[in-house]
Amino acid sequence: MAFESEGSRMMSLKGSPSTSVSAWAPMAITAFRVLWFAQLGSNIGSWMQTVGAQWYLVEGAASATIIALVQTASLAPAIVFSLPAGVLADSLDRRKLLIWGSAISGVIAAALTVVAALNDLTVWAILAFTFVLGITSTLTSPAWQAIQPELVPRSLIGASSALGGITVNGARAVGPALAGVILSVFGAPVVFGINALSFAAAALALLWWKRPPQPGLDDREPFGAALRAGVRYVASARLVRRILARSALFAMPASALWALLPVTATRLELDSSGYGLLLGALGAGAVLGIFALPAARKRFSDNVVIAASAALFAVGTIAAAVLPFLPALVLLVLAGLAWIGTLTVLNASLQLTLPQWVRSRGASVYILVFMGTMALGSFVWGLIAEWLGTTVALTTSAALLVLVAASVRVAPLLPGTGTIDRTISSTLPTPSLVFEPAPTDGPVVVQVSYTVRPDAVDDFRSAMRLVEGSRRRTGGSRWRLYRSGETADVFLESFVVPSWGEFRRQQSERLTGRDREMRDAAVAFSTTAPTEQHFFPASDLRSHHERT
Repeated sequence: MAFESEGSRMMSLKGSPSTSVSAWAPMAITAFRVLWFAQLGSNIGSWMQTVGAQWYLVEGAASATIIALVQTASLAPAIVFSLPAGVLADSLDRRKLLIWGSAISGVIAAALTVVAALNDLTVWAILAFTFVLGITSTLTSPAWQAIQPELVPRSLIGASSALGGITVNGARAVGPALAGVILSVFGAPVVFGINALSFAAAALALLWWKRPPQPGLDDREPFGAALRAGVRYVASARLVRRILARSALFAMPASALWALLPVTATRLELDSSGYGLLLGALGAGAVLGIFALPAARKRFSDNVVIAASAALFAVGTIAAAVLPFLPALVLLVLAGLAWIGTLTVLNASLQLTLPQWVRSRGASVYILVFMGTMALGSFVWGLIAEWLGTTVALTTSAALLVLVAASVRVAPLLPGTGTIDRTISSTLPTPSLVFEPAPTDGPVVVQVSYTVRPDAVDDFRSAMRLVEGSRRRTGGSRWRLYRSGETADVFLESFVVPSWGEFRRQQSERLTGRDREMRDAAVAFSTTAPTEQHFFPASDLRSHHERT
């Protein structure tokens, strides 16, 4: 596929797609289109399975807590497995990882089908199968997100993120409604069997995709080091932390509607088809949002969009709590539109902000925060509904969503989110050392000396604060800036990298165009080129001499 020049990749300051980009433009790319349909089919099957599991519990007169636990069982694996999944997606061939994940999910779904057909399905079996399928979903989710920028040019990432929302939310429109009909006619085993077939179709589509060879897979980071590097990046990336904060603020109250909608169906005296229509209304609204969102993001900032989305979702939540069927159905369409509005803005901002080397790990932290918060929220709202009633739980959730909308004024998405240069810049010279360190040697103390113009000391210090963030994101710790007591205007930057291999990765694989800009801005205040030195533990010196 043809990608645009580097200069044309920069987005507008709002981080929104170009006004000339169609919401459906990514569908012109064959690989994106095929994998998009594969994801859509798989998600339809997953939603059918969820509805089948929840309605089985509803018909069995299970408590509100047990019914809400279906969503908790589905999402809880994100708490445990999201970070390892991100490391795997950054370290392994993502295509192969997705193929194996889809195949294993298909086998698990097929086993659930057999158990249901034999009439051996119990409450705890449903929760167990849902939990295991949640594990496989968690292990593949970062890879699904991370391959999107491989399938489309940077200018289409916003549109591809919105279309990606259709694969989830469009599935909510089709899957539940389809499941309701099939449940009433054929029963749960057929619903679960369709889910198994959807995973098989996804695996076939991934087998068809001829992904270009990926460099660096033969020189993978050790699992533990890669995991620490991902966590360290997110902890030091202010833009990413704010995206995570906004996702958690929305997910906690929003989880109430998804968890308690089956209970709402019983309040309205609906059968499985009626429950499917409630979920379908949310999904239909999400699909409608795909068409409305580009115009909204063109006219309003992303912060206005996520604030309005939280307020609209509150309206839908109140509707589910107190209104009759038809008014509730209409307002749930608006809630679905609000759902896709929030997720599209957050997902697109994250994909545009994370550099390639840590994209899967960053996405895994996002999934951990969002899905983990949803899982915890589902359990909490289920308990509240059982103790105080569903109406109280949903009304409280709606009030919190209004507060979430208002909080955008004090904790907005930060300026620059999704607009900075994240292309890898690997033009730094290789250090000349008197011995050849092993990749595991370390920790390494790196010291960089600067001679700063007397009139630029304050500006230099300000510039170095940005350099500190860059060093920490890419592998450094214990960063300090010192000023010489003997020589005027001489400054020493010092930081520690866990190993020599980590330092080499920092220099060759992790520094982006934005990191280069920040370093160059600091160096511009120097009268001479900075000098860099590298110090190793003295206990390793003998082994160094033996190797050389």
